[in-house]
Amino acid sequence: MTEKFIMAGATPMHVADSQKGDKCVVLLHGYLESMIVWEEFAYLLRDRVRVVTLDLPGHGISAINGEIHTMEYLAECVALTMEALGIERYSVVGHSMGGYVALAMCEMYAERLDSVVLLSSTTSADSVEKCDRRRREIELIKAGKKSMLAHLVPHAGFAPQNLKRLADRVEDVEELIMITEDEGVIAILAGMIERKDRDEVLRKSPVPHMFIFGKHDNYIPMDVAEELAAKHPEARVVWLENSGHMGFYEEPERCAEAILDMVGVDC
Repeated sequence: MTEKFIMAGATPMHVADSQKGDKCVVLLHGYLESMIVWEEFAYLLRDRVRVVTLDLPGHGISAINGEIHTMEYLAECVALTMEALGIERYSVVGHSMGGYVALAMCEMYAERLDSVVLLSSTTSADSVEKCDRRRREIELIKAGKKSMLAHLVPHAGFAPQNLKRLADRVEDVEELIMITEDEGVIAILAGMIERKDRDEVLRKSPVPHMFIFGKHDNYIPMDVAEELAAKHPEARVVWLENSGHMGFYEEPERCAEAILDMVGVDC
């Protein structure tokens, strides 16, 4: 993967590009992550498709632009990055928050998308309770207590049976959280609080789409995932039997197989 900075409008974006392949897949990381989470996973795809990863603004070493990063702004940054790379059409895989960005792209840039994969992500806006929880996270960060998030969030992301096996991965996520700039985290949280429900957008979208759910996801419980799948009979659905919220770490081969199948490339 070749790394570089690209200007997405006025926003500097940190990007990695495998550069080869007739079809292209863009991997969008989740909240408190960066493109580094895809480093090994990308190798499962890059022999079949061109792979692009990037740090969404507010994460990694891409720029922070103001006090709120809306999902629409992040979607625009991704679209402008792809323009700058000269890639006209591509598939988008969004993990968790990255799925919210993918949904915004589905609404704003459908004509550019070959497919969308929502990996451990949902279509709905935040509930009142979830908005309140995000506001509490903002206050924690402002109070200099981001280490509390770094301790709690990674452990909740993995299925209990995978915590010991993937202890190094849990530590990696903890470190990522600690090095993410406070202002970026706050801007992202503010953007997620404001994001709108895109359930109907996805249902009516001409872009083929897929859900990938972990059966042990603490953030998207099985009943919620099953309800979402039932509401979208037009979507493909893949269940990861032994994963929590971090399926690309917990069952990477199965995730890669599902993505390549959605893109229309033989494994």
